[in-house]
Amino acid sequence: MSDVMKLYDEKCRQLLTESEIRFAGIVDKDGQLVAGGFKEGLTPHEGDETRLQSFLEFVSKASIRKEYDESLGPINYLAARRDKAVLVSFPFPITQILLLISAEPTANIENLAKKVVEIFTDVN
Repeated sequence: MSDVMKLYDEKCRQLLTESEIRFAGIVDKDGQLVAGGFKEGLTPHEGDETRLQSFLEFVSKASIRKEYDESLGPINYLAARRDKAVLVSFPFPITQILLLISAEPTANIENLAKKVVEIFTDVN
């Protein structure tokens, strides 16, 4: 694992200390998990990994679309609130990777976003 990925892995682990976060991972442009993962000791909901994969595909496509960047600015994050989970993705356009977070359905998306910015502010 490269130094950069080690750093991303550490940052994901830091996010996983938040009680509501179940999964925090960095995914490359091919949809492969390259850092982070599920919270230790947590049993993923049945189908979690499949759901994350489908969300990932959706998010990857949405994040690369640039048609509104000029008028509205780039995407800061994409969020989906489901009955059983909140899924949030943060694109890192320069490195073409995504941070994907899955949290409890009670999670406040804005607070999650603030936490991510706090933790990832010094990486690109």
